[in-house]
Amino acid sequence: MRTWHEIRGHPLAIRLLLVNQLGVNTGFYLLVPYLATHLGDDLGMSAAAVGIVLGVRNLSQQGLFLIGGSAADRLGARGVIIVGCAIRTAGFALFAFGDGLPVLLAASVLSGVAGALFNPAVRTYLAQEAGERRAEAFALFNVFATTGALIGPLLGSALLLVDFRASALTAAGIFALLTVAQALVLPAREVAPATGGVAADWHEAVGNRAFLAFALAMVGMFTLENQLYLLLPAGARQATGWDGAAGLVFLVGTVAGIAFQLRLTRALKGRGSRGRWIATGLVLMGLAFLPPMLVAGTDAPPDGVLDATLRALPVLTGALLLHLGVMIAQPFVMELIPAFGRPALTGTYFGLFYAVSGVAAALGNAAVGRAMDAARLGGGESPAALLPWACCLAAGLASAAAVTWLHRNGTLPRTRTAAVAVVA
Repeated sequence: MRTWHEIRGHPLAIRLLLVNQLGVNTGFYLLVPYLATHLGDDLGMSAAAVGIVLGVRNLSQQGLFLIGGSAADRLGARGVIIVGCAIRTAGFALFAFGDGLPVLLAASVLSGVAGALFNPAVRTYLAQEAGERRAEAFALFNVFATTGALIGPLLGSALLLVDFRASALTAAGIFALLTVAQALVLPAREVAPATGGVAADWHEAVGNRAFLAFALAMVGMFTLENQLYLLLPAGARQATGWDGAAGLVFLVGTVAGIAFQLRLTRALKGRGSRGRWIATGLVLMGLAFLPPMLVAGTDAPPDGVLDATLRALPVLTGALLLHLGVMIAQPFVMELIPAFGRPALTGTYFGLFYAVSGVAAALGNAAVGRAMDAARLGGGESPAALLPWACCLAAGLASAAAVTWLHRNGTLPRTRTAAVAVVA
C-alpha cells in the first residue's frame, strides 16, 4: 500500500514513465532471451551467425547511448522516448517476419538504436520531473523494471507454445502501445537553449574527471547485476537439476523489490551520504556470491524434492542479497548522475554513464563466462568450480572500495537532500 500511495503522489508524467519501464522490460524479456534459440533451432543459422545478430544489437545500443543522451538534451526527452519506442516496435516486428540474415541484422540494429535513444531519455525525463524526490522516483522505477523482467520471460515461455512469431508480435505490440500512450499523455517540457555544439557537450562530460571516476567505479554494479541473467540462473539450474529454477531468481527479486525497495530508499535517504549507501550496496552485491559457493560445482543430481530445495536455498539467498544490494545502491546512483554536471546536460551524462556501463557489463560477462567455462572443464570437485563466484565477489568489493575512496576524497557531488544528512 505504501508503494501505491507513493506512486499516486508523483505527477502523471512519472507514473506514465513507471508503466513505460514495466512495458519496456516485459516486451524486451519476452523476446530477447529466446532469440538465440529461434535463430539457431528454428531458422538453422550457424552459431557464428547467431553471435553476429546478437552482437550487432548490443553494439548498436551500447555504442549510441551518448548520442541518445545528447538527443534528449537538445531535442527534448519526450520526443526521443517516443521515437525510440516506435523504432523498437519496428525492430521487434521485423524479428517476427524476417528469416534471412539481412532482415535479422536490420531488426537487431533497429532494436539496439531504439534502446540507445529511450534508455537515457527516460532517465533524463524522470530526473528532471522528480526534482528533490529523485531517489524515491528511481526506487519505484527499479520496482517496475524488476517486475517487467519477471513477467517478460514468463509471458515469453507461454507464447512460445504457439511459436516465436507470436512472441515477437506481442513484444512489438507492447512497444506500439507505449509509443501511442507517450504521444498522447506524456507532457512536453521546454528544452533549454543549446549553447555550443554537441561535440562541446561531449568534451565537457568526458572532461569531467570526477564523473568518469565514478562511472568506472560503478563497473562492478553493472557486472554483478548482469549475473542475474547469467551466473545465478546457471547456478540454480545446476544445483537443482531443474530448468525452471532460473525463474525463481527473478521471482525473489520481484517480491523483494515490491516489499522493500521504497522502504529502504526512504529509510536510508536521510541517514547518511549517498556515497556511503552506494558502497554498502556494492559490498552486499559482492557478498551475495558467497552462499552459492556452498553448492558450486555439485554435479550429482539431487536426491528428491527436499534435496533439490536445500540446494536451491544458497543460490536464492545469493539472489536475494544481490537484489537487496541493487535496491540500496541504484536509486542513489541514478540520483547522483545529474548532479555531476549542468542540468542542461543531464541526458549527456546519463548517456555517457550507460555507455561506460555497457562496455563494462560486456567485458564483465565475458570474464565470468570464461570462469564458468574453466569451472566446467575443471569438474565439480576442483577449485575452479569456485572461480566465477570468487570473481564476482572480488568485483563487488573492488567497486565498493573505489566508491568509498571517491566519497572520502570529496569527489562525489552533494545533492540538496544529502547536504543536510549526516555524513559518514
